[in-house]
Amino acid sequence: MRTRTRIVAALELALIFPAALFMMALAVRNMLPLQYEPAHIAQRIIVWYSGRMWTLWVLLLALPFAVLITGAVTLLRDRDRDVGLPNTARQSLAVLREHPAKLLVAATTLTAAGILVIVVLHMLAN
Repeated sequence: MRTRTRIVAALELALIFPAALFMMALAVRNMLPLQYEPAHIAQRIIVWYSGRMWTLWVLLLALPFAVLITGAVTLLRDRDRDVGLPNTARQSLAVLREHPAKLLVAATTLTAAGILVIVVLHMLAN
């Protein structure tokens, strides 16, 4: 089943990339003045997203929601298959080294949850 977890991890990375790109562009635009190149490119990305209504629904809501659901199901399914939990920090690190795809699935799932919270809170504020 490790292959299935690797496939899910790669799929989640591809699905979360557009929303993560938008969030990074927002952060870069707010950190630097617009006349500098990274902030100018970030502004162009933000304008592209805001100029199309479907990007909000598809790229900022549907794809992160799909990542959240897929990741949660994958992690819960794999949790039921694990024999036991590690007792020490050293054993925990060993488990993470043995299952990097599982760690990537967990990271993308948490990222998707964070993006969804930010987007939904922003929608509720407007």
